[in-house]
Amino acid sequence: MAILGELGMEILIPVCGVIGIVFAVAQWFIVSKVKVTPGASSAAAGAKNGYGDYLIEEEEGLNNHNIVVKCAEIQTAISEGATSFLFTMYQYVGMFMVVFAAIIFLFLGSIEGFSTKGQPCTYSKGTCKPDLYTALFSTASFFLGAITSLVSGFLGMKIATYANARTTLEARNGVGKAFITAFRSGAVMDFLLSSSGLVVLYITINVFKMYYGDDWEGLFESITRYGLGGSSMALFGRVGGGIYTKAADVGADLVGKVERNVPEDDPRNSAVIADNVGDNVGDIAGMGSDLFGSYAESSCAALVVASISSFGINHDFTAMCYPLLVSSVGIIVCLLTTLFATDFFEIKAANEIEPALKKQLIISTALMTVGVAVISWLALPAKFTIFDFGAQKEVSNW
Repeated sequence: MAILGELGMEILIPVCGVIGIVFAVAQWFIVSKVKVTPGASSAAAGAKNGYGDYLIEEEEGLNNHNIVVKCAEIQTAISEGATSFLFTMYQYVGMFMVVFAAIIFLFLGSIEGFSTKGQPCTYSKGTCKPDLYTALFSTASFFLGAITSLVSGFLGMKIATYANARTTLEARNGVGKAFITAFRSGAVMDFLLSSSGLVVLYITINVFKMYYGDDWEGLFESITRYGLGGSSMALFGRVGGGIYTKAADVGADLVGKVERNVPEDDPRNSAVIADNVGDNVGDIAGMGSDLFGSYAESSCAALVVASISSFGINHDFTAMCYPLLVSSVGIIVCLLTTLFATDFFEIKAANEIEPALKKQLIISTALMTVGVAVISWLALPAKFTIFDFGAQKEVSNW
């Protein structure tokens, strides 16, 4: 059996998820200190990274209120357009969710003719839960994954549009301040996405476990639709936003540059605003949903592999949740490496950005390697077997 007990696993996973969410909120709060409204400086001089002061410094001759107001207007227009686009798209996505969920239920439930009798398990001895109930739980899992994916994309889009003008104005005070603002904003979506996905998946597993008990095959088979829901929603954001932004981009060039002689990316051209709306929806909201779908699918696939191994036969729930433990360690490692980029190493010039990111990659790789080794030693038994293309393959830690 694993060194890490089931109680330790049940504490570690949700605690790491909550830490990730709290860290994301803290990063958003720091970004929000960068003001896009005109006003005098209100912070003490020398605030680190510049997030404690107003952007337009009077002593530097940059206190042009018209520029600040214009940036705020453009940001508001892009944010409102992206929000309207998403809400309109979500109406059609909602209809797709209902139809696709009904198809999932009908196909899975009809395997044994909607029988309510238990069936012999495929990979272990004993009787598994009826396919009808697995179909019901699979449908619920699909809905949870789809909703979490949509929320991840929406929150990513909101923080991106929230930080656009702030990053632009910070760049007037140096590339270092702009980099830190942009980096913190990206961290908000990253940590919210991974942490909320981990917490929702873990809660779903424990709720489903109340019905399935020791039927690990049925439990994790129904959980797999969680990843399917996430990937299905990503399709709409990526493709819909991509088509929209290309159409707006072409329209802006044809009407603005060719017919009206308006410079490219001039905010007076409404098609330019539409182009930015499509960029936010496709590249941020769609990317957020896509990343969540990939994360959820890989986690669910690993859980299924674990459930049909000796972990499931021996009822070793801690070992079966090993993929979630790796994700938990990853959240803590990413939190530490984020601080290296924003707090420990201060960026002062553009040529320092790439080395800082490379240092972060090296540090995160080293820390994650140690973290995975430690959690593997704690959560996995010394010897176990996995199902390998029709045969049971034995694995040992040395």
